[in-house]
Amino acid sequence: MDVTATEFKRKLGQYLDEAERNPVIIKKSGREKSVLLSIDEYNRLMALEDAYWAQQAKQAEAGGYLGEAETDNLLKRTA
Repeated sequence: MDVTATEFKRKLGQYLDEAERNPVIIKKSGREKSVLLSIDEYNRLMALEDAYWAQQAKQAEAGGYLGEAETDNLLKRTA
């Protein structure tokens, strides 16, 4: 569901209820600016992000660690 910022302000309660079922995209000056999500959907997305970064950390750990000199060299090359 898309809604303008002005409409959103006028009918906040209605859009809070709608967000429990579906995300509400809020537009300002014709451009998408924000999304209102239910707390359950927000928590689900945060859990997915946490799981992703945990997996990335496990892969990095399995690959070993760089020493201080290797880290400095890598950072200098990418800067």
